[in-house]
Amino acid sequence: MKCNIIPKEISWLSFNERVLQEASDNSNPLFERIKFLGIYSNNLDEFFRVRVATLKRLNQLGSKAKKILGYEPSNILKKIQETVIDQQYFFEKTYRSILSELSKHNIILVNEQHLNEKHKQFVQEYFLNKLRQHIMPVMIDQINEFPPLEDDMVYLAVTIKLQEKKSRYINALIKIPSDVLQRFVILPENNNKKYLIFIDDIIRFGLPNIFYMFNFKEINAYTIKVTRDAELDITDDISESYINNVERGLQKRKEGDPVRFIYDENMPSYLLKLLMKKMNLQNDDAIIPGERYHNFKDLLALPDFGMKELSKISYSPLQHPFIEPGKSIIRSIVKNDILLYFPYYSFNYFINLLREASIDPKVKSIKVTLYRLANNSNVVSALINAVRNGKHVTALLELQARFDEEANIKYGSELREEGVKVLYGVPGLKVHAKLCLIERTEGRNNEYIACVGTGNFNESTAKLYIDTMLMTADRKITKEVIKVFEFFTRTYQKEQFYHLFVSPFNARQKLNKLIVTEIENTKKGVPAYIHLKLNNLVDNEIIALLYKAEKAGVVIKLNIRGMFSMKIDSNSKIEAIGIVDNYLEHSRFFIFCNGGDEKYFLSSADLMTRNIDRRVEVVCPVYSKQIQQQIRLIFDTSFKENVKARILDEKLLNNFKKIHKRDKIFRSQVMLYQALDEFHKTINSKC
Repeated sequence: MKCNIIPKEISWLSFNERVLQEASDNSNPLFERIKFLGIYSNNLDEFFRVRVATLKRLNQLGSKAKKILGYEPSNILKKIQETVIDQQYFFEKTYRSILSELSKHNIILVNEQHLNEKHKQFVQEYFLNKLRQHIMPVMIDQINEFPPLEDDMVYLAVTIKLQEKKSRYINALIKIPSDVLQRFVILPENNNKKYLIFIDDIIRFGLPNIFYMFNFKEINAYTIKVTRDAELDITDDISESYINNVERGLQKRKEGDPVRFIYDENMPSYLLKLLMKKMNLQNDDAIIPGERYHNFKDLLALPDFGMKELSKISYSPLQHPFIEPGKSIIRSIVKNDILLYFPYYSFNYFINLLREASIDPKVKSIKVTLYRLANNSNVVSALINAVRNGKHVTALLELQARFDEEANIKYGSELREEGVKVLYGVPGLKVHAKLCLIERTEGRNNEYIACVGTGNFNESTAKLYIDTMLMTADRKITKEVIKVFEFFTRTYQKEQFYHLFVSPFNARQKLNKLIVTEIENTKKGVPAYIHLKLNNLVDNEIIALLYKAEKAGVVIKLNIRGMFSMKIDSNSKIEAIGIVDNYLEHSRFFIFCNGGDEKYFLSSADLMTRNIDRRVEVVCPVYSKQIQQQIRLIFDTSFKENVKARILDEKLLNNFKKIHKRDKIFRSQVMLYQALDEFHKTINSKC
């Protein structure tokens, strides 16, 4: 079904512009602005590695591509090029502004041309003792085959002008070893001022030391970077090991076709032409001019010198009213459904649940889906401890979690060695559902605890992402979570789900029915509304139904962080906002009026075709009235946002929501702490 949509790739670029807006916002703490520059850069790298790469593949299909996408990929690729170049200028302007602000706080980023004598001596010693051993130049003029530049790495293209009557150039290539050394080096303080330098510039400083054998007149270096196609080609050869298949795909990723080439715009034209020729790049490829430095995602590791006043304010997690310190979490969940909303509540609650399950003599088994894990994961440690204590532990590790494939292969081996039963995904489907199931005996009966999340079981991202986890012993839910895990081991047996919406089986049908019910109710004169909080809304069929619902008079409120393909014009009655703030908005939930008997759902899935039709996802109903009230509070609080909310419309202007004279400033991520704390007090007073 085709409908009036904004191509998702263009919508995504609009989202990344909102990230860039946060970097330019002077009201944000300075190191938060730097962080947003790093996030923007990292996002854009992944965008080219995945989305642009996919468009380029589809573009090779000719007319078939338009039937698949609904639009011409060649036109979108051209629009992407134009948009990215425009954003590049905005980025560089913002970067220069931030450098100026840093200098006002006596933090100065210098290059090799502006070093005092003390710094020259330090840089010389650093280069000789720590950096030079990692520098292995490739002499471009001496080789027959140009080396494939690594994805996600930065290189210096070096020109060496020789001392000859007819001066000629020789050219070299140097990989900046940011994979083994920090990108930024702290220089000695001087007059209470703190100094930083890119290792790129330390290499520039040391170029005469590297190329001393040439009788040169001048040496210059220009930064270049290649982004490669990162999509894995996973064949469905079931006779081969799935792990070996993924590992082979990872190796191919390193050799993927270039999808973007960034270069220093001050590079001599002859050198640019030479590099493009050597790399078989064409003018219609994504050739993007930039300034002196690339790979600004490394700004995420910029030293902050302990200057807390320039960093974001952190909040201590709230104490959940139903979980008492030192008391059984399992018993608390059996007594009441519990909703955790990270980072407002600590992820340690989940770790503590696993720890309790690992030593509880009544617990028989633990089953969990793992998509992205933290480094040195406490979740993995708790699962291993459970096995050592005699529990049966099953972990489904999704090997196609993009850019986490290698980490998941490593964790899979570690878990298997400890005795965990490890499942590696489902053939033909990516498992994106976030589920944990604990089975225990209580008397003669089996008792089940289920955790259903919107985000990964990852203690690191739970401090940065806003996500939701439902902990429940409700048998309506737990019985169907059992069915999902049974599907993982018997993948060709289709289960019936009456409460959970499970992709790719019944989720689309159930979601469509909920929207149609609102349409029918408004035609009957019954109140009807749809409130959605998502990361992405791009599925054509769902969008078409929402347009139909709007036309019928259904009140629609949408809080969409990322891609949003609906075209909302000035006459539309749909309210659509996108919030980008300190924490990444990652939770997903749906609220439907249902004739006054509201229905609430948490979801691991965004409303994207791939999530609904080609992944294993779970949309979970919320039956607890208290948790429904909590979700309503969260949604209403976010919709009052008037500081970090942008209006989502067809023009992709990213205009901030207007603050009227009578309105108070309302920053939802901050105000939610207060709102949830008050909510807790109300609950405690009733207990």
